[in-house]
Amino acid sequence: MNISALQGFYRGSYITAAKGNNAFSYGARSHKKIYVPPLIKGSVEDVIVGEEIVFSDIVDGQEVNAPGLKRSVHIERPGQDIFIFDNHNHAFSFWAAGACGGVIRKGMRLVHVDQHKDTREPEEWFAGQGVFEACHYANHVLNVGNFIPPALKVGWFNEVVQVGSAEAFDLELQGPFVLDIDLDIFAPIMSSIPDDVKIDRLRRWISRASFITIATSPFFIDQNQALHYMRRLI
Repeated sequence: MNISALQGFYRGSYITAAKGNNAFSYGARSHKKIYVPPLIKGSVEDVIVGEEIVFSDIVDGQEVNAPGLKRSVHIERPGQDIFIFDNHNHAFSFWAAGACGGVIRKGMRLVHVDQHKDTREPEEWFAGQGVFEACHYANHVLNVGNFIPPALKVGWFNEVVQVGSAEAFDLELQGPFVLDIDLDIFAPIMSSIPDDVKIDRLRRWISRASFITIATSPFFIDQNQALHYMRRLI
C-alpha cells in the first residue's frame, strides 16, 4: 500500500489552536499544544513511546498531559496493512488511505474493539475527497470520541460491531471486515474480561483481517503497558 499521501501530512507537527483533540479544556490548560507524530513504514520494533505531549485535559481539577508515540508506524505484511498510532481519531486518516487505495471496499464492516464506543457526532461532516484532506479533518475537526460516524456517512463502512464486553468477545466474525483496536481495552478498568480471553480472540481476528488500525490511547492507558499488549498481539 502506498502511504506517501499520508506521509505528506504526518511529518511531525503541532496543533496549537483549540481544534480536534486540543480543544479539550483548552481555556483552562497551561499546556496549549499537542503533537502529531510522523508516520513511517516499519515494524513492531519501531513502535516506541515518545516524549511529546499528544493529549491534554483537565481531570478532577488537575491538568493531565499525556505523551504518546514517537512515531506512527505502518506495517505491511502479505495481504495485510497494519497502522499503529496513539490518538484514536487518526484511524480516520488511515481508513481514508485504505479506501482510496482500494484496500477498504465501500460498505465493509468495522469491528471496533474499545472500552468506548467513539460514536459522538462531529460538529462538521467530512466533505473532502483526498487523503490529505481526510488527514486534516481527522486532526483539526475530529477527536478521540467522534471519528466513527463520519466514516459511516461517507460509506466506508455500513456496520459497526462494537466489542467492549465479555459477550462481544464471544462473537464469531465471518466475511471481510476492518479491525480497529484500542489498546485501552487492556486498561485496569477493563480487567473484568481476562487478558487471555482478549488476546486469544484478538489474535484470531487479526489473522483474518486485511486492514487493521491499532490505537495506543495515551490518555486512557499507560503507554508502556499498551505496547506490552501490542507486542503480544502483533
